[in-house]
Amino acid sequence: MVAQTQDEGEVIDLEQYAKDGNPVPPHKPGRKYRIRIDKTFKTVESPTLTGSQILGLVDKTAAGYRLDQKLRGGQTKKIEPSDVVDLTSPGVERFMTLPLDQTEGGV
Repeated sequence: MVAQTQDEGEVIDLEQYAKDGNPVPPHKPGRKYRIRIDKTFKTVESPTLTGSQILGLVDKTAAGYRLDQKLRGGQTKKIEPSDVVDLTSPGVERFMTLPLDQTEGGV
């Protein structure tokens, strides 16, 4: 569950923790988090990220994509660009992006 190398420090795989039903350990200096966005895995140092920051990790923006958070048990939650996601909160499994089409948001 926890990968550890001398260069990286401790890396918490959030998806694996959620699938196993284990709580994510509290943040401490040097701890990093492995998150999945669509099919891409990214390692981040901060225990909190905004929706815009998460989209930016995969070179996407809120202008073109919606961000959803998948929680343990199959639930999904829409993440707004300014929403702060706490990666240490229980059940955070992964993130999904959905392209916005021209009709969303109204004219």
